[in-house]
Amino acid sequence: QVQLVESGGGLVQPGGSLRLSCEVSGIDLSLRLMGWYRQAPGKQREWVASISTGGATTYADSVKGRFTISRDNAKHTVYLQMNSLKPEDTAVYYCKADGRFRNPPYWGQGTQVTVSS
Repeated sequence: QVQLVESGGGLVQPGGSLRLSCEVSGIDLSLRLMGWYRQAPGKQREWVASISTGGATTYADSVKGRFTISRDNAKHTVYLQMNSLKPEDTAVYYCKADGRFRNPPYWGQGTQVTVSS
């Protein structure tokens, strides 16, 4: 059974920071492309950041320079450090692990991030 469990969301003021965690079980996260996505009310889920098996990272333009994705294989955890948060960052944030071959990816349940004064 594969499980991805996000945590670390909450309410933060603009300009603040949060660190999201994605605890992974059932698969070796070091062998999977991992990513963070987010979905705001009324919007489709959008890609935020990814980290490859080799540790290479990519980011959506909207978060580039503010967010950092990382992983700790020993802790079976993927992180998303979010700095300089903006109200438009408000969304439910989801962790994703790619499936093997043509199989669909695995998703966490999401964690709410609200950026508001």
